[in-house]
Amino acid sequence: MKKTYYSVLALFLVAKLIPLSLVAQSNPVPYAYTIKAEDLKKHLTFIASDSLKGRNTGSAEQKVAANYIANHFKAVGLAPVQGSYFQKVDLVNRAWTNVAAQIKGKSYGYLSDFMAYALAPVAAGTKAPTVFAGYGVQQGAFTDFDKLKAKGAMVVVIDGEAKDQAGNYVLSGSKDPSAFGKATGWREKMKLAKAAGATGLIVITDKDEKSFSAQLNQRQVMMKRFGNERMVLKDETQNKDAEFPVILISSAMAAQLLGTDVAAIEAFKTKVSTEKKSVASKFKVGIIELKIENTESPVDTYNVVGFLEGTDKKSEVVVITAHYDHIGVSADGRINNGANDDGSGTVTVMELAQAFGKAAAEGHRPRRSILFMTVTGEEKGLLGSEYYSNHPLFPLENTVCDLNIDMVGRYDDEHIGKPDYIYEIGSDKLSSQLRAVLEEQNKKHIGLELDYKYNDPNDPNRFYYRSDHYNFAKHKIPVAFFFNGVHEDYHQPGDDVEKIEFDQIQKVGRLVFYMAWEISNREQRLPVDSNKP
Repeated sequence: MKKTYYSVLALFLVAKLIPLSLVAQSNPVPYAYTIKAEDLKKHLTFIASDSLKGRNTGSAEQKVAANYIANHFKAVGLAPVQGSYFQKVDLVNRAWTNVAAQIKGKSYGYLSDFMAYALAPVAAGTKAPTVFAGYGVQQGAFTDFDKLKAKGAMVVVIDGEAKDQAGNYVLSGSKDPSAFGKATGWREKMKLAKAAGATGLIVITDKDEKSFSAQLNQRQVMMKRFGNERMVLKDETQNKDAEFPVILISSAMAAQLLGTDVAAIEAFKTKVSTEKKSVASKFKVGIIELKIENTESPVDTYNVVGFLEGTDKKSEVVVITAHYDHIGVSADGRINNGANDDGSGTVTVMELAQAFGKAAAEGHRPRRSILFMTVTGEEKGLLGSEYYSNHPLFPLENTVCDLNIDMVGRYDDEHIGKPDYIYEIGSDKLSSQLRAVLEEQNKKHIGLELDYKYNDPNDPNRFYYRSDHYNFAKHKIPVAFFFNGVHEDYHQPGDDVEKIEFDQIQKVGRLVFYMAWEISNREQRLPVDSNKP
């Protein structure tokens, strides 16, 4: 009996010396292997079925998908958050019903004479004074907003920025434009106009009449295809400071507003380019009468969440995401099932939840907590993840990283015949260690080709900004985004289950599992010590 006592005491003392991390980090391989192609296929066959009609944001069919995912989270042992597996996302549909303008008694039609970069409600009969601010640039020798009496007025600016005779942009001195000359340059000018107290921005197109007409026609086609309705966060509609109309007008419409003719506007632009600085104009700006009416209706939609509480580091949270919405039914009645976009990511998150749930049930709960989340509204502008980042269920300062999975079940044209790959985007941008974890776990367990092509900050596709991880990254939370590239069925009715490579999803799912296992169990939290573009 004495010997038994000392044996137990010895075992107790040894146990006290074993770091908790070694206890927690049991062999992950058996749990990774529970992520199976056949299970992924079973879930995706339902998620991407015709009966769910493409899971359009806010649709009844999307709610069916949400319930399916929530029931799975519950079945595999995940807990609800704040008593629910659903986070209500406050979205509204905003439709612009009546947009018109009048200058000196002459009427101008929306999408026939002008278009909008940004619409905001303007009561019928509103007569706004205008002020002219050249190119609307405030940089170097360009001081277009100096002494400009913009408070309570709409600011009129020329689109883009001045070029010299050699075709170089004056501000940059090269063929590359500054921020004011890029396609989104109107946003820079809008910021300046807002700061000056203006009530709106009127941008004069830099295109000739024929080219501008073609641009308006293109916008009309888009409106017919996608409708006049836009889904936005309810917070945005309640923030009156964010509402600021920005319209793009023809040179002829501008000439009427400025009390001049098109030739005089062109002469002004030439003078600015020659002098390479802001110059005064003799335009006699007038009043514009605007009417911008809208309607808003609430959208009933949810992020689906399942929580696995950690052990000794449970206040720190690893987030794993995918979006479960898609684009619904086309105008011609064809269903866009979105099997790859992002049914593939959704079912991967479900299987990851199952693997970690099984590990926890068998006594191998991770040290850090894990939030599994399928988000809504990605196809409408990353709205579900943006809502979460504005209304987090767990403090953002305690969020370790986001591992985001969006389109992982197909091959792109560049990888035909060499399918064992995945594009990874973002892992090196905020943390010096996240990519190292990725590469270590891939080398140790999976052996995929990790393609960083789209991680290039000069990537014209800008994929880093186009999925839900970005709403974490902009809050300085490290991210890794897994993506197989686009294919011929992207946002088309042909994105069906029959074309999915489930072995590919299985490999990516297991890779993300090993990464999450390592990140959630390591001693030190991932550092936020990089700041790469």
